Amino acid sequence: MQTKPLRIAIAQIAPVWLDREKTLDKVINAVRRAAADEARLVAFGEALVPGYPFWIERTDGARFESDLQKELFARYASEACVLARGDLDRLCAEAAEHAIAVYLGTIEREPTARGHSLYCTMVYIDPDGQIRSAHRKLMPTYEERLAWSPGDGNGLRTHALDAFRVGGLNCWENWLPLARASLYGQGEDLHVAIWPGSERNTRDISRFIAREGRCFVLSVSGLMRREDVPDGLPEEVAANADDWMANGGSCLVGPDGEFLIEPMVNEEVVVVADIALDAVLKERQSLDVAGHYSRPDVLKLSIYRQRQSTVRFTDDSSEDPE
Repeated sequence: MQTKPLRIAIAQIAPVWLDREKTLDKVINAVRRAAADEARLVAFGEALVPGYPFWIERTDGARFESDLQKELFARYASEACVLARGDLDRLCAEAAEHAIAVYLGTIEREPTARGHSLYCTMVYIDPDGQIRSAHRKLMPTYEERLAWSPGDGNGLRTHALDAFRVGGLNCWENWLPLARASLYGQGEDLHVAIWPGSERNTRDISRFIAREGRCFVLSVSGLMRREDVPDGLPEEVAANADDWMANGGSCLVGPDGEFLIEPMVNEEVVVVADIALDAVLKERQSLDVAGHYSRPDVLKLSIYRQRQSTVRFTDDSSEDPE
């Protein structure tokens, strides 16, 4: 059996830290580069727009009622993406123009009237330029909980892309067995794992997920260097920054668990590769965790996909706040 290969792209780039629009400029440029190489999908790192909150562990982020932490959070929130406001419209138009799908790590904020909490959200834009899912990270990791809110199951979805079904998770939620199972159960053939960046995160788990799911795994990381800290922030941020806070580690693994692209570190790159569904089918001959090697009569997963809110209106006349 021969299926048409799917060309996919890794976009390992650094943000213009804490600047949504300038980072989106870099993202769009990378989309154009991937499209020029005829990629059908390009993926970016976790929280890339407008950046990962690297300051927290370096500036005593757990100190209660800290003016510094309040100032940094306020700036972060002001640069977050509000999807309903159209903050990703430029990127959606670019995806449609080049008929390329995009997985992008963002910091998302609800529309202003609903609050100012932030979510680590993995957005999927299809080749028609439509946002098809916005997966909010289920559980922020360690110090991330000082900046991000827990997500929900609304975005635990896979999407058809040519012969493949693609799905993805943010960073350490890739360690959650049930989160992975939710995607396997929807026929995932290509798993996109996005990270803020560091080879220590991607090297082992990317191979493990590929072997477990018998799927391709595209792990995509960002970069962050001391030189990426912009002027105008409190001096403690740059003073406590490391030379490399995130060194990349993006890679591609086949469904047999072997690297097709070894982890790449310390460089901004846009790299493409071709993958074929045949390789998935061959490896599932012996193991299909959502198919012939499952026992749904004994073990079954239920997923609650409704967006969470403190209020729910039941009258027909209610309207969303503006």
